[in-house]
Amino acid sequence: MKILEICPFSAGICGVWTRVLSESKEFVKLGYGVIVFSSNIEKGTGNIVSCEDEIEKIKIKRFHSKTGLIDKILSKNVTYFNFENDLRRLKPDLVITHLLHPHSFKALKICKELSIPCYLVTHAPFNVKRGLLLDIATKFYNFIKVKTKINQFTKVIAVTKWEVPYLLKLGVRKDKITYIPNGIPDEFFKQKKSGPIKGRDVLFLGRIAPIKGLETLILAAKQLPDINFSIVGTHEEDYLIKIKKLIKSENIMNVKFYPPIYDLNDKIRLIDQHKIFVLSSVREAMPQVILEAMSRGKLIISSATDGGKELINHKKNGFLFRIGNYDMLAKIIKENINGNKNIQKNAIQTSRKYSWSFLIKKYIKLFNEK
Repeated sequence: MKILEICPFSAGICGVWTRVLSESKEFVKLGYGVIVFSSNIEKGTGNIVSCEDEIEKIKIKRFHSKTGLIDKILSKNVTYFNFENDLRRLKPDLVITHLLHPHSFKALKICKELSIPCYLVTHAPFNVKRGLLLDIATKFYNFIKVKTKINQFTKVIAVTKWEVPYLLKLGVRKDKITYIPNGIPDEFFKQKKSGPIKGRDVLFLGRIAPIKGLETLILAAKQLPDINFSIVGTHEEDYLIKIKKLIKSENIMNVKFYPPIYDLNDKIRLIDQHKIFVLSSVREAMPQVILEAMSRGKLIISSATDGGKELINHKKNGFLFRIGNYDMLAKIIKENINGNKNIQKNAIQTSRKYSWSFLIKKYIKLFNEK
């Protein structure tokens, strides 16, 4: 079987791309051929990347991309790339397309022409605080495009449970929706554990971008001068400048920045080196990085986003704090810097339900449905 995955980005630190790559690796293990179509833009930096690539037998083709006039003004996350002719030539057995962006509806159109199953993974683009113009544009797009076409997909795959009511409100038929959450590779459970390194206490791992709410983490760090904080990931230049100014103005000495890590084994070792993992985001759909840190037995502290609340049962397998409340975050870190064995054990147990070797079976079952 030949599977085509379509997503906006296939380079950089991107939750959607992490999902695509993870499930693609599992498909390859099962003997399927996998091709990925995406833009040629690196998420987080905007850099142009190579047009062709291959990762562990997964072939990647990237297309020249552009941003529409509306999106130049309103959003940096929507790119337009033309792959229609390549899709027609490829003639895959099925297509999995990600996000409610224009590329997904392009894929749907061609799949209908070729009588190819087309699955849509939505990635919970709901409950988002947008500016007035972007909010109007999103509602208009949903009305003229999404609501009229979304039931034509073979299935609509929700990555979270909390987004299902939003999908129903959007007009998706209940029988069209299936739930396959984000997961983590088995390497997170298999790699030998290494203990924390002195001087590496609290870790943030992800994009350094406004949605990650790093001001909250930094202001919590100010209250805990004897605890060291590591911020690791790709950055949006303007935002990095902003938070470094905050650090300087507040005379904070215990926050260090590190470049992104792309190698999976290096990522696992980085997580192991720290005692606590913190995600201070303003919004999260279904944060894979929480699952990754859980699997390594880390103490997890997350802002109470929809995604955070779906994974964390407060004081059972981790901790939740009010979005933006750095006093609350600092208090939880201080009280738990030496760990909590029961909570950490429960975190590992939670993460096992999200192993990709288990979740991929849900896809195979879906493909076999008549």
